[in-house]
Amino acid sequence: MNELYLMTTITNRSRAKKFIEMYRQHGVDVTFSTLGDGTAISETLDSLGLEQAEKAIILSVVTRSTWRKIKTYLEKQIKIDVPGTGIAFLIPLSSIGGKKPLFFLTEHQNFEKGEESTLKNTKYELLIVIANQGYTDLIMDAAREEDAAGGTVIHAKGTGMAGAEKFLGVSLVNEKEIVLIVVKTEMKNRIMKSIMDKAGLESKAHSIVFSLPVTSTAGMRLMEENPDDSES
Repeated sequence: MNELYLMTTITNRSRAKKFIEMYRQHGVDVTFSTLGDGTAISETLDSLGLEQAEKAIILSVVTRSTWRKIKTYLEKQIKIDVPGTGIAFLIPLSSIGGKKPLFFLTEHQNFEKGEESTLKNTKYELLIVIANQGYTDLIMDAAREEDAAGGTVIHAKGTGMAGAEKFLGVSLVNEKEIVLIVVKTEMKNRIMKSIMDKAGLESKAHSIVFSLPVTSTAGMRLMEENPDDSES
């Protein structure tokens, strides 16, 4: 079995293109990048001889075997362990909505489908919806029809979109919005289906949706409350 993971890379914005190009050389054609800021205190930066830097956050779907090759390259060639170079880590995926997006995201990675989830019996899941810009309302309306709560939107830029027509039958623009929605695990499949049906590849949003297991939460009181209990 060759499980799927969301590989997250955080590095200085000036280095982002180098990382993305290296990932492409290792078979990771599709990436999504967004911007952030470092938060290290000035004393820490001074001790390392660094300046506070603007960050790039790069998201990619990878297999375990792809990660092994990339990790070796990051450590031996890019020297990612040197302070200030960046970090990369994996988060296990639970599922991807549809075979076409799966093949699109893993085109050159020899993915072998195994069991749906690496982590079992999690109470919540994080849905990640990647869509064309301007269609957040369409996505959230579809999710709320199946009782999802609110979401959070991140603006991002996609690379490797040229392969979309081959696998998805549609052309995708580079400018993207990433919508994050935390849902109860038992609601996940129907919320994902609603998003795929109403805001998926056949819509103008051209959404791709996948899920990540959430192992612990705080601040989810409203989702914990059962409306039926309050009426009894």
